[in-house]
Amino acid sequence: MKLTYRTYELELKHRFTIAKFSRTSTPIILLQIEHEGLTGYGEASMVPYMGENHQSAITYLSKVEMASFSYPFDFESTLNYLDSLAPGQPAIKAAIDMALHDLDGKLQGKPCWQIFGSDPALMPVTSFTVGIDTPEVIREKIKGADNCKVIKVKLGRDSDKELINTIRSITDKPLYVDANQGWTDLQQSLDMTHWLHEHGVVLIEQPMPKTDLDSNAWLTERSPIPIIADEAVQRLDDVAKAEGIYHGINIKLMKSAGIFEAQRMIAKARELNLKILIGCMSETSCATLAAAALAPQCDWADLDGPFLTSNNPFVNPNFADGKWILNNEPGLGLKLI
Repeated sequence: MKLTYRTYELELKHRFTIAKFSRTSTPIILLQIEHEGLTGYGEASMVPYMGENHQSAITYLSKVEMASFSYPFDFESTLNYLDSLAPGQPAIKAAIDMALHDLDGKLQGKPCWQIFGSDPALMPVTSFTVGIDTPEVIREKIKGADNCKVIKVKLGRDSDKELINTIRSITDKPLYVDANQGWTDLQQSLDMTHWLHEHGVVLIEQPMPKTDLDSNAWLTERSPIPIIADEAVQRLDDVAKAEGIYHGINIKLMKSAGIFEAQRMIAKARELNLKILIGCMSETSCATLAAAALAPQCDWADLDGPFLTSNNPFVNPNFADGKWILNNEPGLGLKLI
């Protein structure tokens, strides 16, 4: 079993701005694991505010002993091994997990979504994310969302209402909102949830700082819109902490350390009657297909990486009627350019 990788800079079509950060590209690692003439592909998308980068990923990979993996794969033992090498660093761990799942599907001759027990008929629509920007740029960005049925809007600044009004002057599509911990005043936040509800917003991600449990719980109890934990939920152990604080959780493979733990997080959330949004960072088709394989098990999807980037090194997955189309190719179904 052989592991190879290369560094890559994934370029964004537009500057991407959220409540506290802004960027024009995302460093990623594209990873391959070869075994018995087959290749599994994985990806680590390392947005700067999560603390990973090319050098940290390369340092981590230098510790990985490929002799630790054998087929058939024991994904729980694999994750335990990856966690034992270093704390944190979920994105590069996700890349390895992803590549092994892709390889597993190819060795079995089955698509990953089938192995995971997903039903393609239950695929939710995916949203198209619009970062914080001027009204002129917002209008330009919305033009790129024609094939999507839902718009996701980044909020968390004084211009929140102006941004929503700008979008509403262009489209009446349902909206998801992500404040990225940008709200701090309780009454203003509650008033905003009612205003957003009147403007067709379906859900709100992480409105208050993740460490302020009381404020998030207070807002969740009173909000007419589901409040979803994002930054507050990273790995499996965080899911139970969301109970009673949020209506649901956002699962991202780059936070969960991969597909194996993400599916366990879905199961735990269902057990706790929490709604589930499956989301993404800035990602290529590789990570998009990995998350899409689990998306039919979730309530909502925000898997728009290929729409927001300009140098995806893979073929865009099939997309129709606002949804990713799962194919019957073994593994992730990724197609190389």
